Amino acid sequence: MCRLCDISRRHLPYPALGPAGGGAGATAMPASSPVADGVPEACGREGQRTLIRNGIILSMDGAVGDFERGDILIEGSRIVEIAETISADDAIEIDAAGKIVMPGFIDTHHHQFETALRGQLANAILINDGLPANAQNYYETVLQSFSLVYRPEDVYINELFGALSQLDAGVTTVMDVSQIHHSPAHSDAVISALKDSGRRSVFGYFEGWGDDAQYPGDAARLREQYFSSNDQLLTMIMGGEIYLPFHEQSWKTGRDLDLPIALHVVGTFGMQPTFDGLGAGGAFGPDNIFIHMTGMSEDGWKYARDAGAHISLSVPIEMQMRHGTPPIQKAIDYGMSLSLSTDVECTMTADFFTQMRAMVTMQRMFANEKALGGEAYPALLTAREAIRAATIGGAEGLKLDRRTGSLTPGKDADIILLDAEALNVAPLNNVPGTVVTLMERSNVDSVLVAGKVRKWKGKLVGADIAHLRGELEKSRDYIFEKAGIARSLFGD
Repeated sequence: MCRLCDISRRHLPYPALGPAGGGAGATAMPASSPVADGVPEACGREGQRTLIRNGIILSMDGAVGDFERGDILIEGSRIVEIAETISADDAIEIDAAGKIVMPGFIDTHHHQFETALRGQLANAILINDGLPANAQNYYETVLQSFSLVYRPEDVYINELFGALSQLDAGVTTVMDVSQIHHSPAHSDAVISALKDSGRRSVFGYFEGWGDDAQYPGDAARLREQYFSSNDQLLTMIMGGEIYLPFHEQSWKTGRDLDLPIALHVVGTFGMQPTFDGLGAGGAFGPDNIFIHMTGMSEDGWKYARDAGAHISLSVPIEMQMRHGTPPIQKAIDYGMSLSLSTDVECTMTADFFTQMRAMVTMQRMFANEKALGGEAYPALLTAREAIRAATIGGAEGLKLDRRTGSLTPGKDADIILLDAEALNVAPLNNVPGTVVTLMERSNVDSVLVAGKVRKWKGKLVGADIAHLRGELEKSRDYIFEKAGIARSLFGD
């Protein structure tokens, strides 16, 4: 079990995920058996073949194409064939009739440690602007108050519950950007929770606070202990926030360890001069992930583009919390690799249907305003382009595009089945349009990660959600009490 098994088992006596993970006690599925309501627990095991039949396939791979009706053959964790009809007598069969079958969503920036704070800052902005209404703000309330009191066990349950919630919503991959590394034990708790969730995760090693914090120096231990193999669900990225006085050391550490470097880039915090200086000095590279990119100069954008850096946008949060106007069009105009991310659930939902809709409607709003004013306007963003940012775009940013992000033979089977016959979407007329403009998390029927079934027919596999919710509530109560912040169900 996890390195913090004494913590996680004391507070969480039940395994986060059960037999579907393929571990001890899993029940084998007979070969050649079609699956009805029983969970196909053997899927994803080495040598086991799984055949997803009769699906409406949206592959997000131009070479593979799309299928009004098609089959996907999986062997162990990998996709081996996609075609209109596949014969595989020894495979477990999953009937996907009436389901859109597509790659799982990829979230390139999510502060999962804040799960217990969901909705607490629904009306808050990023930093205090001096107005009484904004006395409760993200920087002071979360980073300088709530986050400082987290224990490793709080980190574990927040990370785990948030990860399972996104898995339920079809997000099969995340980069966790939890600025909660107050000690090596806190870091270990993050990794334990990411592992126990059963989904593909990128551990973002960012800063912490307090005398026991060892960022960035603990990166070498974490890399060696947990990320020595590239053939696993967990990978690592180095946080390199340029608002920290020792960011040069963090960047050097990341590159010495051959890790991508991710950072928030927000003009509100006065980062532009530092950002431009780094760009002018040739510090940027294709290993950089720039989150938000709001309020940056044209020179800064050119430096990022020329270096081949990746842009992660959190469109609803950026609009809501005063980061600045989400630079969707800027990223498109510069031809940059682009992905979507959810950021913070203390302010906004972490489902990806919300992210895609926000991206499309905002870009089209600005373009349509130009058109109505008689001006030249950019091409209107399409639903397929939004899905690209939510899937293969994210995989590119996280350097996982050889493993996931599209339904491609040779890649891992990170697959979601979306109910296209549900009341809110039927009848099906346009697949990408339905996914982006009509669907929501209730349409996520089943989820596979590396071939293993993690959600089946509307229910997470092996997760005792009632118990986990109770543990999260206990953590929330502790965090609020220690932070000295009163919880009011109807407060503004």
